[in-house]
Amino acid sequence: MDIFVHFKSIIVDILTDMGHADLDFSRINTEPPRDKSHGDIATNAAMVLAKPLGLKPRDLALKIAESLQTNADIEKVDVAGPGFINISVADGFYTSRFAEIVARKEQFGKPEANGKKLILEFTSANPTGPVHIGHVRGTVFGDSLANLLQWSGYDVFREYYVNDAGGQIVTLARSAFLRYRECLGDDIGQIPQGYYPGEYLKPVGQDIVDKFGDKLKSMPEAEWLPLIRDLVMSSMMKMIKQDLELLDVKFDNYFSESELHASGAIDKSLADMRARGLVYEGVLPPPKGQLPDDYEEREQTLFRATDWGDDIDRPLIKSDGSYTYFAADIAYHRDKYMRGFNEQIDVLGADHGGYVKRLKAIVRAVSNDEAELDVKICQIVKLVKNGEVQTMSKRSGNFITLKELHSEVGKDPIRFMMLYRKNEAPLDFDYDKVTEKSRDNPVFYVQYAHARVHSIMRQAKETLANFDMDEFDFTKANLALLTDSSEIGVIKSLLNWPKTANVAAEFHEPHRISFYLYELAAQFHSLWNKGKEMPQLRFIVSEDEELTHARLALVRSVAYILKAGLDILGVNTPKEMR
Repeated sequence: MDIFVHFKSIIVDILTDMGHADLDFSRINTEPPRDKSHGDIATNAAMVLAKPLGLKPRDLALKIAESLQTNADIEKVDVAGPGFINISVADGFYTSRFAEIVARKEQFGKPEANGKKLILEFTSANPTGPVHIGHVRGTVFGDSLANLLQWSGYDVFREYYVNDAGGQIVTLARSAFLRYRECLGDDIGQIPQGYYPGEYLKPVGQDIVDKFGDKLKSMPEAEWLPLIRDLVMSSMMKMIKQDLELLDVKFDNYFSESELHASGAIDKSLADMRARGLVYEGVLPPPKGQLPDDYEEREQTLFRATDWGDDIDRPLIKSDGSYTYFAADIAYHRDKYMRGFNEQIDVLGADHGGYVKRLKAIVRAVSNDEAELDVKICQIVKLVKNGEVQTMSKRSGNFITLKELHSEVGKDPIRFMMLYRKNEAPLDFDYDKVTEKSRDNPVFYVQYAHARVHSIMRQAKETLANFDMDEFDFTKANLALLTDSSEIGVIKSLLNWPKTANVAAEFHEPHRISFYLYELAAQFHSLWNKGKEMPQLRFIVSEDEELTHARLALVRSVAYILKAGLDILGVNTPKEMR
């Protein structure tokens, strides 16, 4: 149960009993106060409802507070400032509600399936090389967001958009052809400017030799290029999928841009939009600032993007008659809508910040406002080692690969730390910090809390007669015996889990999960340390089995919620750590 939803319902009942059942209660928020000294729950109920009732917010707040104070589950109610209400909840409420966690375990707070489906497109790295650090943050963010939304009841479809059309693929094939010649013994000299120089193309060159021998060398480019294009693309996508497996990331579908072109989907999309009056022939205003010397106004085929929230109308056809990238974006997002996805999420890199409005305009237009798109931008990641920013990789040319990063620190630090800051903020990934065994290393600190639970349970098995963590029925423990303020503090944090997860899902912000887990781990470690200093607060009190069972129920529940959160983040939950 979400305790914040529970207390909102109490406030709604109070207002209904006052004769205000016809009010719009959707704007009422119940949430943890920013300052913990103000209590357990803060609400804006009086602030948002005073105006329609013709009252001053503080006067309405005092009336609500008076009724709240009669509730046995509430210890104290304060009205602050112009009308905010702060509620302190009685400890007995927490211990009684805590029983639900003990009973539901990792499923505590998990909503039922809501019948909604959405498509989440992320990573979508250009298939011209291995997954590198520039892709990792968006990959982890997208996969963890998918996990979070699935946990919250959504049917989530993970998709990778393969940019396998255009000049970059031609350049890739030419680069692989050089490695093919190199494998045959040719001195290829320095890799030409603009080609892909990474050594990762050497195995591809050998694959071409294995399939074609040396016969491609005598062919003109127009003949060998189409022969090796598909082979190169297959090799690149195989490499990318192997890289993604290092992070336990899998997709439901790899959507090919070249197939989008070949199927005629772009023609169909633009024809449909033209029929609806969304495409026209016109001239765009000149760009702001000093115009380039070769600038000339020309009539173009344009999408009425400004009618759907964009800043300017967008060209659809280049001067050479080929489609723009924007035209392909229209066809792709229309395809998502035609597949039944009215909720869409795109996860893009920092260099795509200018795409947000145009992509949102596309989805609104192709669906006639039936579908909605949320675009999440993941800012850049800097790798720091020995205090210096790492920028180069010998094997790959000018970037550090996921494989190299994984070999240094492993999956769990990568996944956790990529989510230990909001996606819109730049992030420094410090090699040295993520290999420390201290609270300064968040992933270690959280995983150690989970391992510490199992260590305590092993100790309990050795100390108590007939105790086994996996067989013991913790629902029979007398939870009312948990009365110390530190124990109540941990219980409060555990009961905040549903609110945290639901808000994270609502706003598509999985970083909230990592923050929550770190704070819960800190509280648990603090409680453990307190028991070292004060023997009467130890988890295992050999002379009081009933109290021990209650405290072990609390300890076990910490592991339940840590596991639920770490599963969302895609991070392991070890039972032992050295």
